[in-house]
Amino acid sequence: MKKLTTIGRIIFSIPFLIFGLNHFMKADMMAGMVPSFLPGGVLWVYLSGALLVATAICFIIGKYLREAGFAVAAFLLITIITIHIPGMSNPQMQMMAFTSILKDIGLIGGALMIAGMAQVKTSNS
Repeated sequence: MKKLTTIGRIIFSIPFLIFGLNHFMKADMMAGMVPSFLPGGVLWVYLSGALLVATAICFIIGKYLREAGFAVAAFLLITIITIHIPGMSNPQMQMMAFTSILKDIGLIGGALMIAGMAQVKTSNS
């Protein structure tokens, strides 16, 4: 069972790694997706890319699983609220926004499962 969980966790990390690297390779293009009320534009693209890559690395090596799971779940929830839901108002983007919402909800669920399954180190251990 542990091997299966490890393989699943590593496979689950692949989209985060690819999405994160994509944030660096296409930062200028993605900067237009940053909500206008946030100053800094492309900086947020780089920061979110770093978060996604760091999450993938944590999931792959099996360290800081709780922190990485909670951090990426929070990031994805913020992405749903600030990017995908507003995207629903554009008729041409509605289907893509809806698909992205469902994808991110699934990823949030997986990230929270990893965070929940991670062993918590206590001062007594």
